[in-house]
This record gives sequence, C-alpha cells and structure tokens, in this order.
Amino acid sequence: MKQAYLLTGRPGTGKTSLIKQAIAGMGSKAGGFYTEEIRSRGVRLGFKLITLDGQSAILAHIDIHSPYRISKYGVDIDSLDRVGVSALNQAAKECNLVVVDEIGKMELFSANFREAVLRIIDSGKRVLGTIMLNSNPWADTIKLKPQVKVVAITQANYHQVLKDLLEWLEVDQS
Repeated sequence: MKQAYLLTGRPGTGKTSLIKQAIAGMGSKAGGFYTEEIRSRGVRLGFKLITLDGQSAILAHIDIHSPYRISKYGVDIDSLDRVGVSALNQAAKECNLVVVDEIGKMELFSANFREAVLRIIDSGKRVLGTIMLNSNPWADTIKLKPQVKVVAITQANYHQVLKDLLEWLEVDQS
C-alpha cells in the first residue's frame, strides 16, 4: 500500500472536503494544514491556511502586495513558512499522519515548503494531501514517486474515493 495519498482535480470537486471528512473519524493523531477560501459577499478575496491544531494565517489575498503573485492574489510566503511549514514539521515529528492541503502554485513559491514536503514524503511517514492538477516540474516529480498514489477527484467518484481513503486510514466505517 502506498504511503502518500494525494488528491487532485479541478477546483470545486471536493478535495479539501474529502480530507476533512476522512480525518474526522481517525483515532490516531493527524497534523498539518488545509486551505480555505476567504470570501466576502460571495466574492473570493484570497485563501487562508488552517492547521489541524487550530492556528491560521492568510496565505494569499487581493490586498497583499508581494513579489509572489498568482492571478490577482499576492502570496504571503512568510505566513506560509511560519504557520504552514511549522505545522508540517511538527506533524512529521509527532503524528501518525501528515496532512498537506495543498501542494499548489502558491505554496511552491516557498523553498521551505518544498523541502518539508519532499522530506516528509521520503521519510516513509503517511501523508494525505492535495496536489495541483496542472503540470508543474516540481509537483510532477512528487506525483511520480513510487510511494505516492495520485487520485483524480470528480463528482462521480467522490463517495468511492472517500470510502477508499477511510480504508487506507483504517477508520471504522460501521
């Protein structure tokens, strides 16, 4: 069985929701982070990252002025390193499962993030995460690692993937 399980797919297919549902029933300890949109009156203003132990930070926002940009969003690498990478490193030391949502364009601006993800995947630690759908040289090398299983999420396979994830995590489904 693969030790890293990475979900991919188009925006809005439920990748983060799947991760949250899957880890909700875990008896063992998980650490790391997931991302959420920041919205106001139905308009997306940016993204925040939230650690599994409750910390949060703004990852990207239309009001952030940064040399690191994706579309209209400035990316705050310092917040990613301070909160997100710290959560990954702590989870690698203390937890049975490391959650990385997501390995995407914004996060890949951070050398510390890339190093942490690579170290964790190569460590043999169990990893559950999401990875960008589009081709990217760095992300593609992660997808091709022998210990990584990449699963494309669609509305049609959502429930089957959740079932498979729960089995992989050994969560009691009764």
